[in-house]
Formats: sequence, structure tokens, C-alpha cells
Amino acid sequence: MKKYTFLFIVFIALNLVGCAKDPQNPNIIIIYTDDLGYGDVSAYGATEISTPNMDFLANHGVQFSQGYASSATCTPSRYALLTGTYPWKEKRARILPGTAPLIIDTAQITLPKMLKNQGYETAVIGKWHLGLGTGQVDWNSHISPGPNEIGFDHAYIMAATQDRVPTVYIENGYVDGLDPSDPIEISYKRNYEGQATGKNNPELLSMMWHHGHNGTIVNGVPRIGFMKGGESAKWSDIDMADHFLNKVKKYIKSKKDKPFFLYYGMQQPHVPRTPHPRFVGATSLGPRGDVIAEADWCVGELMKTLHEEGLMENTLIVFSSDNGPVLNDGYYDDAVEKNGSHTAAGVLRGGKYSLFEAGTRVPFITYWKGKIQPKKSDALVSQLDLFSSLARLTGSDLRADDSLDLLDTFMGNSDLGRKELILEATTRTALRSGDWVMIPPYIGPAKLKAVNIEIGNSNNYQLYDLSQDISQQVNLAKSKPEKLNEMILRFKEIRGEDYKKIKKLELK
Repeated sequence: MKKYTFLFIVFIALNLVGCAKDPQNPNIIIIYTDDLGYGDVSAYGATEISTPNMDFLANHGVQFSQGYASSATCTPSRYALLTGTYPWKEKRARILPGTAPLIIDTAQITLPKMLKNQGYETAVIGKWHLGLGTGQVDWNSHISPGPNEIGFDHAYIMAATQDRVPTVYIENGYVDGLDPSDPIEISYKRNYEGQATGKNNPELLSMMWHHGHNGTIVNGVPRIGFMKGGESAKWSDIDMADHFLNKVKKYIKSKKDKPFFLYYGMQQPHVPRTPHPRFVGATSLGPRGDVIAEADWCVGELMKTLHEEGLMENTLIVFSSDNGPVLNDGYYDDAVEKNGSHTAAGVLRGGKYSLFEAGTRVPFITYWKGKIQPKKSDALVSQLDLFSSLARLTGSDLRADDSLDLLDTFMGNSDLGRKELILEATTRTALRSGDWVMIPPYIGPAKLKAVNIEIGNSNNYQLYDLSQDISQQVNLAKSKPEKLNEMILRFKEIRGEDYKKIKKLELK
């Protein structure tokens, strides 16, 4: 009898060990770059820049050719990623100032909340830009609500973007390194007396502003908005990539014995482009190319850490970007002058802010050593779909209305993707259905002159067959009236009452 009791105990022990390594509960890391274009990664066709670590993920995982951010600008895409909900359903999901309130309701189900329910430790490190507080933030005390209140156990973030104030890091609701005797004041309406600005003090600048970025000067760089105080807490721009990366490494090492979810919001290649001196001149493309090389190195360092900690075989990595590329986005930094023959959008038309493909079609890769086999996939997938897919992976019954369960596709076991997707760019929306894209008429300029990007506006409907015309050069709206009507009707069905004002189609 004792013999069988001993064998039973051994059996239970072995099963417990197996459960501890349950492949259904891998570590999950989302690496989210900022303004990285479809053509900025060599695995996606870039020839003037080398991205060996991003390429490693692409070449050893599932590389999606039709992977989409939900929007052509950052805040809406981040909202969709964390909620599984179309950003046009949340009217506050727009590009936010650094003083904006949190736009995710604390009662709302989110990706980190769902994973917490499944036993995960959760963290966000890097760019946030989803608002903080309730609109009247005191930067000198505890800032709430924020990432911690929507599901992240640990948060080490910058509030908005690198080109906006406040230019400080925030850890779990407190400004990191703040001297109480030098309190922070922030305004997006007026400057503070005696504070130098990019507009009035160009002699103090190490980077000249082109448009919009002429407020408070920090580290020789003029920002959007005005800031006073907090000198000891201000970040060093050239050290930002290293700073966030070190926080990422530390977190991974501290959580290696339990499943964790890490949302790593990289700041590159968003403006201001301030590569560490190690990477200055790493490419021939100037600072924009250099910060992409820097970001690629960060990806490699993250992978190296996973390898050293023995976590490669139990970590799912999702790599993508919040929207398409832009060269001049507010500063004179040689991005245009040194771009040469590089095409940040690849074969796609448009870029950041645009309803054309380059606004939302971005690098999109899933990698899991030993679980995902190398594959190139043409399946239509969206970052929206990560919520429901990761829910099934981890055994959660929760789903988000706009998020499809495409786990088999993300794992490389299926070629099935979405049938349709609403694309968004700065409050304007369009419909992707099958191989077709329909862009409704929108009043406004066809091109944003400041950034030199076609944004998709036209007085007429636009219809493109991406299977034949990926660069969207031939508008088929007049020659394919039945298809256009079909697309318009479906678009209205999805958008509902919110899009009543769409122009009636007049066939001529």
C-alpha cells in the first residue's frame, strides 16, 4: 500500500511541475513602437536600413503582411489595443495633450485586467498617452487614476509623448525623482513668467522646431506645452531608450518565476529623435534612421535577457507599431533631407494621419520559440484582435465586442483572418472589406502640408482593390458602382447612427 501511495504522490508532483510550465500561460510581451512604418523594417523590404533583431522575430515567427493598427494616430491605437474596442466609439480617443484625463474607464475590462484574472503579473513600461487623472492633475502628489487603475500592477511611464510636457517619468502614480521643494506646474494654454520657449529663445535650442513644437525648452529641445519646476525629475532624452530598456530588463528578471504580461511602449522613432551617442551615425538616414537602429538594438537586448533567464520557450512576443510613418513631424532633424531612397511606407500610400494604407498597415509579428513556426501570412488581422485571442490562449471566457478570436492565426496554425475592418485617421473612418477599401468623401486638404503626407481626403468616394493595386493609385469608385454601393451600405451598418451624415451616393 505504501508503494502505491508513494507512486501516487510522485504522479501528482510531476503533474504540478507540468502545470507550472503550462504552455497556455506563457509570458506575454507586446513591443509597441511609435510611428514605425511598414517599410522601416528590413524584413518588410527596407534596403537602406538594417533591423536584424526585428527581422529575427519576423523570420522565426509569423510575419503578417496585412496587420493593422486601429488608427493612423497613437492614442486611438493604444486605446484599441488595451480594450479590444474601436476607438471611434470613444470620442475622447484622440491625440491627447499631456494634461488630458484618463480616457479608459476604470470599470472597463482591459487586456491587463483580463490577464490579471488569469493569474498574470502585469506591467506597462514606456509611452502611455492615454491620459492621467480626472483633468486636474497635481503632478506633485499621487496621480490617479492611471495605468494601475485599469489593470497594471506596475507602471513606469511617460505621461504622453517625448515632444510634450511633462518631461518626467512616472512610477505607479508618482513622478520619479521629484524634489518637493521644486514643484511641477504644467499648462497647455499659457507660459510661466521667466520660462524660455522655443518661439522666443531660439538661441537656446539644440534642435529647431518646424511647426507646433515651440513651447518650453528641455535639454535644448522645444516641446508642446509649458512646464515649470521639477528640474531634478526631468528626463535625459538621449538616455531614454536605455532608461526604459533597463526597467524592462529588471522587470523580466524579477518576474521570471511567474507568468507576466509586459506592455513595452517604445518611444522610437517618434519625434524628437534623440539617439544615444552610441547610435549617432548608425545609419545614413540621420536621426530618424539612427533611432530605428537604436530601437532594433533594444529589441535584441530584450531577447538576450529572455534567453539569459531561460524564458524564451515560454514567452509569446507581439511586435507592432501604433501607426504609420512620418518624416517631418515638428522639428528640423534632417529626416527629409537624409532620407535618400528609403521609403518608410514601403509600397503603401500615405503615412501617419492618413486613411490610405500606410496610415494603419504596419509591421506586425508574433513570435514564440518552439511554439510558432516561421511563416509569412497574408491574413487580415488587427491589434484589436489581441484581446480576444490572448483571452482564449490563457483560458479566459472574456471577449471584447470588436476583437476577434484569431489565436490560431496568430499562432501560425490558420490562414483565416478578418473579413472586414474599420480604419481610422483623426476622426475620419473608412472600410476595409476583403481586398477592397472604401474611403468616404471628406472635406479638407488632400495633403497635410506640414508633414507632406496624403491623408485620404477627397470630395468624392474612393474605392481601391488592394489585390491588384496595393499602392492605391486607381480609384474604381465610378467603374465599380455595385461594389461601391455594397461597401457604403456595410460601412453605414457598422457605423450606425454615428455616421448618419455620410453623403448619398450619386452615380453618374
